[in-house]
Amino acid sequence: MCVGGTRPNDDVSSLQIGQQVVVGTPGRVLDMMQRHALGTNNLKLFVLDEADEMLSRGFREQIEQIYRFLPHSCQILLFSATMPPEIVEVTKEMMTDPVNILVKKEELTLDGIKQFYIQVHEEKNKLLTLVELYELCNLSQVVIFLNTINKVQELYQQLQERKFVVSCIHSAMEQVERDRIMQEFRNGESRILLATDVLARGIDVQQVSIVINYDLPTNRETYIHRIGRGGRFGRKGTAINFVCDDEQHVLRQFIDYYNTQINELPEDAHYMETISGKRMKFDC
Repeated sequence: MCVGGTRPNDDVSSLQIGQQVVVGTPGRVLDMMQRHALGTNNLKLFVLDEADEMLSRGFREQIEQIYRFLPHSCQILLFSATMPPEIVEVTKEMMTDPVNILVKKEELTLDGIKQFYIQVHEEKNKLLTLVELYELCNLSQVVIFLNTINKVQELYQQLQERKFVVSCIHSAMEQVERDRIMQEFRNGESRILLATDVLARGIDVQQVSIVINYDLPTNRETYIHRIGRGGRFGRKGTAINFVCDDEQHVLRQFIDYYNTQINELPEDAHYMETISGKRMKFDC
């Protein structure tokens, strides 16, 4: 296993012994290839899991570099829950006459999830909206999704300056650090977790009932992977979407695609039922 957060020399020693299967993160696998610790001349099979996220987010450059190390005879397998057209085009560059195998989709549902949106009008209004929402409402633990690592880091700093107990997790972090942050969040040591989409499918915290899309996802499939978290395994939840004026068409796409309701959070709403069945004041 080759993952970030561990000593590279340990991986080098392990690979020098000889391994039949190597599992790892893109950054560390690429590092081992560049060090010539992981030889590829006799590599028979290369598997890329979560291919859409790997290729569309921060790992794309690393994946392309790894691809250059692969021998022409190497078979490439891509696994993905979604495969939007722009990613299909990228995979065509990496694969020759690929066979597309479709399996039954993961049973994610929006049933039991209350969906709302807040019209923030402009990007600059999101922070104040979030602060007011969090201060006025009796929220438990919350997962907040953003579209880029830079935005996660920026919001993390802004919330810390306002004395919020917040943590963040994204693809640029070493695996050991990600695991530590997730464990602390599960233990309740922080109440707000900021995350990028690359980790959306891997976050499942029992006590999380509210998901906030600080940024609307860039595709329809990601929407259900983000907010479906609170409603999995029979649990209920609430999703709140921040929508700028030029994003109304994106919200409409989600509504039409999933045949669901996403209501505007009314300004005069005084109460809203939480996941626990209690009622909380909602003056936003």
